Order: sequence, then C-alpha cells, then structure tokens
Amino acid sequence: MTKEQEMTFEEAMEKLERIVDKLEEGDVPLEEAISIYKQGMDLSRLCHQKLKSVEEQLTQILREDGELDGFTVQEEE
Repeated sequence: MTKEQEMTFEEAMEKLERIVDKLEEGDVPLEEAISIYKQGMDLSRLCHQKLKSVEEQLTQILREDGELDGFTVQEEE
C-alpha cells in the first residue's frame, strides 16, 4: 500500500486544503504550482475513493438474522 493510500480521509482533506491555500496565494512559481496541483488532484481522487468505499459499506444493513440487506437513501430535493 502506498503512503498516500495509508492516509486517512481527514489527513488527505487537510493536506488538500493546504495545497488549495498555497495555490490561492498566487506567489508559487509555475513549475511548483503544476507539481502541487498534481498532488492535489491525487489527494482529491483518494478522498473520492474513500468516500465511495464508505458509501458502498453504508448501503448494506445487517438484518436481525445476520443477512445483509440492501439499503437506499432517497435524497432530498
């Protein structure tokens, strides 16, 4: 497992927020900004994957008899 995959969702979000803040400052050299942007995209992808995994886990509920039962949530409009 890579170091990035071992990162928790919260750690990845915190690092992503720092990257966004740094890029928003605007005083980063272009080459560094591109590198930082790529790191941010990787972190964004990691956060999305972790959220998707949790969502999949939460869409199943354990019934009283121990069997998994599908679960869906209707989104509010």
